[in-house]
Amino acid sequence: MESHAAVDDLMSRMTLEERIGQLNLLAAGEGLLTGARQPSLLSRRLEAGQVGAIFGTKSLATARAMQERALAGSRLGIPLFFAEDVIHGHRTVFPLNIALACSWDMELIEQTAGFAAAEAAAEGLHQVYAPMIDISRDARWGRVAEGPGEDPLLAARIAAAMVRGFQGPGLGHPGRVAACLKHFVAYGAPQSGRDYDNASLAWEDLLETYLPPFAAGLEAGAASLMVGFNAVNRLPMHANGPLIQGWLRGRQGFDGLVVSDYTGVRELVSHGLGPAAVSVARALHAGVDMDMVGEDYLRELPALARDGLQAPEAGISLAAPQIAQLVDSACRRVLDFKARLGLLDDPFRGLKGTARAPSRQDGRKLARQAAARSAVLLKNDGLLPLARDARVALVGPFAADRSNMLGTWSVAGRAEDVVPLNEAVAALTGRAPALAWGANIVDEPWLERRLNVHGVTVTRDPRPEAELLAEAVAMAAAADVVITALGEAKEHAGESSSRLSPDLPAPQRRLLAALAATGKPVLVVVFAGRPLAIGEVAGQADALLYAWHGGVAGPEGVADLIFGAAQPAGRLAVSLPAHPGEVPLSHASDPTGRPFPGGFAKFRTGWLDLPDDAPRFPFGFGLGYGRVHYAAPGLSHDAAHAGQAVQLRITLKNTGPHPAIETVQLYAGDPVARVTRPARKLIDFAQVALAPGESREVAFQVTADQFRYPLAPSLEDAEWLRDPGLIQLHVGPNSRDTQMVELTWLD
Repeated sequence: MESHAAVDDLMSRMTLEERIGQLNLLAAGEGLLTGARQPSLLSRRLEAGQVGAIFGTKSLATARAMQERALAGSRLGIPLFFAEDVIHGHRTVFPLNIALACSWDMELIEQTAGFAAAEAAAEGLHQVYAPMIDISRDARWGRVAEGPGEDPLLAARIAAAMVRGFQGPGLGHPGRVAACLKHFVAYGAPQSGRDYDNASLAWEDLLETYLPPFAAGLEAGAASLMVGFNAVNRLPMHANGPLIQGWLRGRQGFDGLVVSDYTGVRELVSHGLGPAAVSVARALHAGVDMDMVGEDYLRELPALARDGLQAPEAGISLAAPQIAQLVDSACRRVLDFKARLGLLDDPFRGLKGTARAPSRQDGRKLARQAAARSAVLLKNDGLLPLARDARVALVGPFAADRSNMLGTWSVAGRAEDVVPLNEAVAALTGRAPALAWGANIVDEPWLERRLNVHGVTVTRDPRPEAELLAEAVAMAAAADVVITALGEAKEHAGESSSRLSPDLPAPQRRLLAALAATGKPVLVVVFAGRPLAIGEVAGQADALLYAWHGGVAGPEGVADLIFGAAQPAGRLAVSLPAHPGEVPLSHASDPTGRPFPGGFAKFRTGWLDLPDDAPRFPFGFGLGYGRVHYAAPGLSHDAAHAGQAVQLRITLKNTGPHPAIETVQLYAGDPVARVTRPARKLIDFAQVALAPGESREVAFQVTADQFRYPLAPSLEDAEWLRDPGLIQLHVGPNSRDTQMVELTWLD
């Protein structure tokens, strides 16, 4: 039977209660706590045919057992699908998404998603809650760790690459899973960087910055989408019909599955949208197909479909037939999703144990490559790469760490699989480095207690700090070079982990100051889940490597870079502030009227208590061991008509003794427009490998469509337009250090 025919047949035979049951998405486990302290057994729901899908199963055997129970409890034999959070790898944990974004390598990112899909599929999973493609420009927000950074073009390409990796040739294909884009939308733009908080944005910002990654993921074929906890312009996303039904389903033509986030429907009550029945009606009417964990659909929809809803105080009135039709439409999308997965033809597809997980050894190789490509070399005063016979002192709280290397949302990862930095250095060089802890990670007792609620992975060294510092300084004195492993614990980043001051803990800063005072060359390696303000660190280090939380092979990738077994190629996907108070921050900021040339010093856009020349690392920045020279760029035409393509060409030469992987970046500014436009907006980029002494020409095709921008008095009335006239094109190795050429559009 063809899948669409199977759906039609099921819909013709299902009762209202059975249709509502398909909209219930529950967490795995024999016991389930839903709502306000109301316990419910998952087994009872399965036996009553009241579950459409399960997330969080931990083994193939568990998933198969649940499927058997669900089929036995379903009058029509409707199977479940199984899902899990596979954010940056499954059993093999790859670098954090923000780290992978710094590779700017779409082929690599697609490979990591493909490998994660194969591991997940081998454990009976059909859907993954990824990619997370929330643009974020505020380092205080903890979930920047899971996302693609600050730029919509880079994020859009990452979204498409990850969808291709997860889904492969199509849903139901062996070793692949359904992607679920999240969190729709502007979840990464909360006020003050507080998690779950709301976003107030110009419609132009929403259309030009936060929606493009979702559009790209949909164009790549993403089969499902998850809405965010936040409100956008005061309308919570779980009830945001203009964005779900209007933009997503209407303008984008998306006919796939939309799921809530964890208890997101229930939380509409707390948002102030009405009691449970009203909130359920608003979520369903807005286009949310499945209710995750809260079971509010299960409780409220039978009565709503029988009696209808009249709630003029909440701005919604629906007759009973309308609600029944909404239930039918949502149920059909759930069944269509299962049909596309092949589950209506074979309920045990992916659950038979015949699919073999990919080689764990191959996964480690890919993870090690990804870790090396994701780390960003920010400074190198001739120190790196180190000779393998150098006497190394390895100091700091992450010198021998395993657990934190996995980072946040490493659901299936295991710390024992990590080779820590001290062992990775010893394995690569044949010499075990001198080792000292040097400092605690946290020094605020209240923060330590708060983190311990969630099982913090770091503990205090009971010795006095003076003793720890003396030990570190003594080891530094006996070494040729000091590698200092600093950063933040994995609990410091991720969901519900916003920080007022995103910088290195004070004891780590004191440790680095003591080591720098020895006069020995110091390499600082930062392991973190967010862009930390490291302005003063740059001045104290002879070399600075931002390694993020690099996953199961993160320290091995770092060792490869330090000793020249791999070439640094990472480029920042987020701007690094000089000071923790310098956020939100983005390269694509709009120009202002002041300061103006020759004006008074008082008229400034910066801060009185932060020097203008404080060390900053802009979006796109990163160094390599090669030295790449950029010749002057040239255009095929200085002026062109709208239908014409213009070629921008630039020649690169590696004048250094080491190979280089260069990410050439093209930005544009529109200095004369109807509204203020970003001074530099990323419009394209390309990676090129250069051997020592090699020259290569890089060409970009520039078209008028790249300069369209929205004017949006409202979401519904948005108009995309482009102005004729002058465009400034900036090309270079990052968003700051560029050369400019000018192009005029004649019409």
